[in-house]
Amino acid sequence: MRATFRPSTDVGAYRFCHRVRARFADTDAMGVVNHAAYLPYLEEARVEYLRAAGHPYTAMRAEGLELPVVELTVRYLRPVVFDEVVEVNLVPASVGAATLEIGYLLTVAGEARLTAVTLHAVTAVDGRPRRCPVWLLDLARG
Repeated sequence: MRATFRPSTDVGAYRFCHRVRARFADTDAMGVVNHAAYLPYLEEARVEYLRAAGHPYTAMRAEGLELPVVELTVRYLRPVVFDEVVEVNLVPASVGAATLEIGYLLTVAGEARLTAVTLHAVTAVDGRPRRCPVWLLDLARG
């Protein structure tokens, strides 16, 4: 598997937005959000997107479905600092037989700060590959 989506820096290319405030605990000695602290922002937006789409993660797990991240690509454009409100924009980019690719754009006051792509395997709770359910295919098709 390899992520192929190239995320846009145009906020209009994204379907969903979730806001997060940069916490002091996320910052390094320079007052900048640490590179690893962005990953929970992506996860939080992904969980909220699924909830808003009518498929909360708890219901997915009850169906025996998991979406583990198998690849992550991040492009840092400009730093985020403590207390800035980050808009995490998200779009399902592609769905394969047993994969889901999601693109992200993080902005502050309309300015692009980071782009990312997560590639997810679609698996059963035991980790075995599973075909994408119809509802997930429909989400990706928009």
